[in-house]
This record gives sequence, C-alpha cells and structure tokens, in this order.
Amino acid sequence: QVQLVESGGGLVQAGGSLRLFCAASGRTLSTLLMGWFRQAPGKEREFVATISWSGVTTNYADSVKGRFTISRDNDKNMVYLQMNSLKPEDTAVYYCAADRRFAIATAWSQYAYWGQGTQVTVSS
Repeated sequence: QVQLVESGGGLVQAGGSLRLFCAASGRTLSTLLMGWFRQAPGKEREFVATISWSGVTTNYADSVKGRFTISRDNDKNMVYLQMNSLKPEDTAVYYCAADRRFAIATAWSQYAYWGQGTQVTVSS
C-alpha cells in the first residue's frame, strides 16, 4: 500500500504563489509515477501535472503550463507542486496521486493511490 499526505494549501491573492507538498510512504518513491490533480466545486477532477519515476519527464495541463512546476525528491519521499502566478480559476482541492506504472499518465483513472487533498483558494 502507498499512503500519500498533501499539505501546503491555503488562501492566496491572484498573482501569488503557493507550494504544495506530498509525503509518500509504504513504497519506494523512485518506483512510483506521481501526479497532481485538482477538483473545483461542481466540476470533474482534472489533471494538473505528472512526473516520471526518475523525475526526468514531466507533463502539464495546458492551463498551468509555464506557471506550475512539479518536482520530486526520491530520497526524501516527497513530491512538490510549485504554483506561481495563481489565478482565481486555480481554486480547487488539489490531490496527490501515485501509481506503479512506468509510463506517463494524465487520466485520474490511471492512478491507484490518492491523498486526502488540500484546499487552494485564490482570491481576485
């Protein structure tokens, strides 16, 4: 089993920055594909970013490309999402996700393990 715990969410003004943290346990992080997803009220869960086992390959949703950066520290069992130039439409619950697959995946159904989520609210 893999346990994921997110933190770092909060309230920020438009244009500001936040850094989300995902602490993983239960399996060696270097053998997990990691991703971030988000879900706003009344909307479906959507892909934000993903990072390969080694951290060499990343993929982003078009809506966050150039503003968000996903990274990982396998030695510390941590995954990060640096969010800059935040917009009100970025407001959502952000979820950390993991899967044992090797190939990059952007669909939420491709991830087996999920954290409880952390709220990000961006005020205008």
